[in-house]
Amino acid sequence: MALIVQKYGGTSVADPDRIRAVAEHVAFTRRHGNDVVVVVSAMGKTTDGLIKLANDVSTTQPGREMDMLLTTGERISMALVSMALADLGVEAVSFTGSQVGIITNTAHTKAKILEVKGDRVREAVAAGRVCVIAGFQGVSTDREITTLGRGGSDTTAVALAAALGADACEIYTDVTGVFSADPRIVPQARKLAHVNFDEMLEMAGAGSKVLALRSVEFARNHHVPLHVRSSFTWEPGTWVTSQEPNMEDPVISGVVTDVSEAKVTVIAVPDRPGISATLFEPLAEANVNVDMIVQNVSKDGTTDISFTMPKADMKVAEQIVARIAAEIGAAGVNHNADIAKISLVGVGMKTSPGIAAKMFRVLADNDVNIEMISTSTIRISVVTAASDLERAARSLHTAFGLDSGQAYSAPLPERK
Repeated sequence: MALIVQKYGGTSVADPDRIRAVAEHVAFTRRHGNDVVVVVSAMGKTTDGLIKLANDVSTTQPGREMDMLLTTGERISMALVSMALADLGVEAVSFTGSQVGIITNTAHTKAKILEVKGDRVREAVAAGRVCVIAGFQGVSTDREITTLGRGGSDTTAVALAAALGADACEIYTDVTGVFSADPRIVPQARKLAHVNFDEMLEMAGAGSKVLALRSVEFARNHHVPLHVRSSFTWEPGTWVTSQEPNMEDPVISGVVTDVSEAKVTVIAVPDRPGISATLFEPLAEANVNVDMIVQNVSKDGTTDISFTMPKADMKVAEQIVARIAAEIGAAGVNHNADIAKISLVGVGMKTSPGIAAKMFRVLADNDVNIEMISTSTIRISVVTAASDLERAARSLHTAFGLDSGQAYSAPLPERK
């Protein structure tokens, strides 16, 4: 008997009808001889509503109290899904993250999983029950309730699958799989049948919202096959595994776009050893995730340092950067939130020279100016003006032979 972990996102459990549909699919999976562990997100826009409620009540929001507030959303979902399963004659039991022993560090709102005990889940599954577990949450080594940050339910599901030795982890969402580009931006995007873990890691790191980066890292490190599919159509989706692509597969697997970052430039920084450490160490200590970094050529003993980071962290970062800039004698700080990051990802880059040159030529021919460049062995990312995003993404998608030949016709999810 196979053990399947199924994760259902917020749109999958958004209302009573959707919850009943999820329960029916879980029951279907169970009837076909599988043990099932279910991980659920909060219903629809519940988390957004709780954040708004907190904003309406107070401008002072201690991380501990935000975690206590936000974890209620998943608790509602897990109880309702368990009730819906009971209505179908399926014995189910719900658990919070702390009840199943998801142990995290002490970083409220951005906690990382240290260990998954899972004893209560194993006992319940052995007794023939379906376990329904609240995603996005755990309990810290200080015995405080914590949340795992964006995509935390994906991470919960994969971590549980790894700890339980599951045969597969199915991630149900509002799209039918992983696409060669965001269909909202590139209508000719096509669904990929298979993606390598390394490619998916780069896609997630470059801004793809289909899977959270940490969940892919967990899956790769613990050899958990992922199946990304839709809870609206139930059709087969995209498998994410360690399997290497075939030689005839395209060199580039996807064009990833991201508008969630802002660019910060510290002007006329003294060009001497230790300055970069002085700037970036406090940001790291504040859990600000710096992405791309560019330092200009020194002139008259000073240089400009530009970097990108999540817009969500700007409030914290602004204070830190302004303080450090003053301490080191920089001339000032500029912020630009009107940028986009566009990335090409594909393991075929390792053996195919000229990808970067072709990318830059395509962008130049389409009058797209590049502000920053970053690369890895299987990814090339550029920062452009946000207004150039669609033109750049579509032209690159076409130039690298990724167009499907027809516009994506399935219902598109709302932008979050």
